[in-house]
Amino acid sequence: MLPNPTLDQLQVFLTVAETGSFSAASRVLNRAQSVVSYTIANLEAQLEVPLFERSGARQPKLTEAGKAMLEDARRILGDLQVMRARVKSLREGLEAEVSVAISVMVPSRALVDVLREFREMFPSVSLSLNVGELGMVMDLVLSGKATIGIGGAVVKQDDSIVTERIGHSFMLPVAAHNHPLAGIGRPLTLGDVREEVQLVVTDASGRTKGRDFNVLSYKTWRVSDIATKHQLITAGLGWGGLPASVIHDDLTSGRLVHLDLDAYEQGEYPIYSVRQLANPPGPAATWMIDAFRTRLSACPSQADFHAQIAELQEAGTPLAAE
Repeated sequence: MLPNPTLDQLQVFLTVAETGSFSAASRVLNRAQSVVSYTIANLEAQLEVPLFERSGARQPKLTEAGKAMLEDARRILGDLQVMRARVKSLREGLEAEVSVAISVMVPSRALVDVLREFREMFPSVSLSLNVGELGMVMDLVLSGKATIGIGGAVVKQDDSIVTERIGHSFMLPVAAHNHPLAGIGRPLTLGDVREEVQLVVTDASGRTKGRDFNVLSYKTWRVSDIATKHQLITAGLGWGGLPASVIHDDLTSGRLVHLDLDAYEQGEYPIYSVRQLANPPGPAATWMIDAFRTRLSACPSQADFHAQIAELQEAGTPLAAE
């Protein structure tokens, strides 16, 4: 079995390739040129391929094998730098990984903005992200599969869980523009919606088993997730409540219509940070909670949301959701 190249050999090889000569590499590495040449010769012997063309040229030139090896060397040494950064972070108390459970009620723009900044702030910290419905966030935190949760549906208080309200969202009852409910032209009553199909998300966690929220129709289609519910409502197959952030563009463009239905509770939907009492978050997870708090606390109220939609519809200029 051939001996494996050492990290030192790869570093010398990379330095020679990047500086363009053995003498320049020796100066950068603060080693004798003969040591640099010897190191490269040993590496070539181990790999059984020449890495540089030396004959007839003043400067060493990479062979085809050398060009291929150069990319591998950069990748391996880059991985080493990542490992060193992670070890340094661990010594300083930074988590190796943050596992997060996120509710679909959290606006996607807030999620993307937080994660983009997280990547820049904590490049050595890995991320595990789960996005789900209703009680899933609480289940993942309680089971230890998530370090922190960002969501609502705190149906039952648990002494082992710490929750803190950090923002809000809200659900709006909607239907496709060509749905019968959208054409009634007056505030809707329970009688109007009772016989229409209502799309309802089923809580896979079981935390809300036996409880229905804002289910008003006698006919219900139950689906596993908000994305499917959104697609079916947009296709005109039923009506139902959807997060405001999800349907912003649909309302602006007229694909969906907000239903004026007093029987549907449309108050603010609180969003909490959730964690285990016995497992306090580290620096990266704490930063993430604060970042979500900053963005979610700035979400518009329901009145402001409707005013914004009306303004955009009048201007005929659809924009991305907040």
